[in-house]
Amino acid sequence: MLPKLKYLFVLFFLLLFLLFAFIVSLMFGEVSFSLNNIVGILNSGEGNLKYAILMKIRLPRIVLGIAVGGSLSLSGAILQGIYRNPLVEPYTLGISGGAALAVSLVIVSGLESFASALALPLAGFTGSIAVIFFVYFFSVQRGNLQSNNMLLTGVMISFIASSLMMLLMAVASNQGLRSIIFWTMGSLDEPNILLIKIALTASFTGLFFSYFFARDLNALRLGEEKAVHLGVNSTQTIRFLFIIASLLTGISVAVAGIIGFVGLIIPHMMRLLAGNDYRILLLSSFLGGAGFLILSDTLARTIISPNELPVGVITGIVGGFAFMIILRKKYTI
Repeated sequence: MLPKLKYLFVLFFLLLFLLFAFIVSLMFGEVSFSLNNIVGILNSGEGNLKYAILMKIRLPRIVLGIAVGGSLSLSGAILQGIYRNPLVEPYTLGISGGAALAVSLVIVSGLESFASALALPLAGFTGSIAVIFFVYFFSVQRGNLQSNNMLLTGVMISFIASSLMMLLMAVASNQGLRSIIFWTMGSLDEPNILLIKIALTASFTGLFFSYFFARDLNALRLGEEKAVHLGVNSTQTIRFLFIIASLLTGISVAVAGIIGFVGLIIPHMMRLLAGNDYRILLLSSFLGGAGFLILSDTLARTIISPNELPVGVITGIVGGFAFMIILRKKYTI
């Protein structure tokens, strides 16, 4: 099959996968609907309880799933390309650790009770941004950005943040402890429509700007020195890509909490499906991550209905088994 036809086929398949996830998520939950019922409910308009379930509860979760799943998977594809390391994911750089630590501080200090509903997302975003700038400036030496230093600094920050979080959890009340644990497991149950719009806008903006560096990412697969010989300003490219990936991850963590494995497993699966060319890998990772997270959220809220599991539990279990299977495949970043 010609490369262009293959790429079109892959994108068409992923769009169908995302549409399938969208429909399944609308249909199933504590209250289930058939596809015919959904069409009738949507035509009935407002003032109907079933209409409210679809439009006020399930649709916002689907939109947030697209934003967060797409952002995390896109970030994972970018970072794995920068470091040429298949084990790098968005949370490796300590972004989740900084966000989780900031949220834990807000919960333990009681500020959550006195502030608005935006307290936890703002704390998460502040913590993630603080880590981003710390990792970035700590990794710049003599005007050059050291990518290996970024990775090592991020890992150390993750360890430090985890230790401080355990300290906070040890002194937190039972309710505070439960809130911290649930937040760190991730959830798409975000009632604030403004935050959902911000996450969705940020995800598509990040996807748009990442395509300015698709050819540079292809060159970086050969190594930074060879990329320079091909005319790529590797330092500047890595700087911009790092900022894009980190901001996407920071916004996702701030709105939905910590949802692991999406940024690790989906780029791997897309490489097996679409190849290593970043001109197709970026978009395919975005679509694959969005569909995967929507289906994971659907499973999380139906498997023990009427109770709900954190979506991070599902992505961790499914992603972990899937990653072990993929490890049997031999391919290069």
